[in-house]
Amino acid sequence: MTLDLEAPTRIAAVGSAGPLAIRPRRLRRTSALRALVRETRLHPAMLVAPLFVRPGSGVREPIASMPGVARLSPDVAAEEAARLAELGVGGVILFGLPEAKDALGTGASADDGIVQDTFRRIRSLELPLVTIADTCLCEYTDHGHCGPLAPDGSVDNDAALTRLAETAVSQARAGADVVAPSAMMDGQVAAIRAALDAEGFSHTAIMAYAAKHASAFYGPFREAADSAPAFGDRRGYQMDPANGREALREMALDVAEGADILLVKPALPSLDLVAAARARFDLPIAAYQVSGEFAMLAAAAERGWLDGRRAMLEAVTAIVRAGAGIVLTYAAGDIATWLRDEQ
Repeated sequence: MTLDLEAPTRIAAVGSAGPLAIRPRRLRRTSALRALVRETRLHPAMLVAPLFVRPGSGVREPIASMPGVARLSPDVAAEEAARLAELGVGGVILFGLPEAKDALGTGASADDGIVQDTFRRIRSLELPLVTIADTCLCEYTDHGHCGPLAPDGSVDNDAALTRLAETAVSQARAGADVVAPSAMMDGQVAAIRAALDAEGFSHTAIMAYAAKHASAFYGPFREAADSAPAFGDRRGYQMDPANGREALREMALDVAEGADILLVKPALPSLDLVAAARARFDLPIAAYQVSGEFAMLAAAAERGWLDGRRAMLEAVTAIVRAGAGIVLTYAAGDIATWLRDEQ
């Protein structure tokens, strides 16, 4: 018997007497069928929740531009981490708002810094949760840029490498499982890897913000983290959103320097890069659904313009469908709750 391999794809012309050979709608007929054949599945363990940590005790300070998100004192942040762990969320990434700032961002690497204190509190709870540190200086410098400044006012790349390496070591010492350099300084992954290894933290992983564009979608974050530049912008070191091939080159450099995970930021405007990264590299691929992406969906939902739950799930599903195995999202707790409710 000879099989005709083309037969299953033959479809009778519209209006002809023959029946349709293929009816994709057969598998969309019921919710059970749709669930059975679903290609992309979300799981709470693939989600990372960003937490903004500020000084104080018992503080939960709402962020106006990010509905449902708040700045938390270290004790409340630890409680939130425990809640997220109970929901099955995979990890948290911490951003710190220090009591004081200076030109070098010394608070970022202080052993008693706001992020370091919070990590120790979270680690003491022994949660089944990956602890990730955003390794950058912009929240800690009085000028809001991601490294010390050169005399001409530009960011001194090599001086920034020293500070980023010191910060990563301090974060690892405080209990970070993963450090995530986001400053977009040339050579930052190599500098951090060398410093971690030299200080006995060879087990600490690096999630590189490998393709981080100078995006308009970061606006609410800068309010949340009090990290807007005092002058100029970050386009001299963050990437031009128009450049895709350059983004892949940045990823390849970070792989060569020792990155363990590659992160694309922002996520939805960069789905092509998420897919390209997944096709080209064997490392885990992460994507950050940034503050502006979250805020526009949350704001539209508040106004009744969108079904917030469906829109958020669709957006995050698209990020995973493109190839991300890890998604950083401010909706991590909500999504984990929704997924549990659907079981």
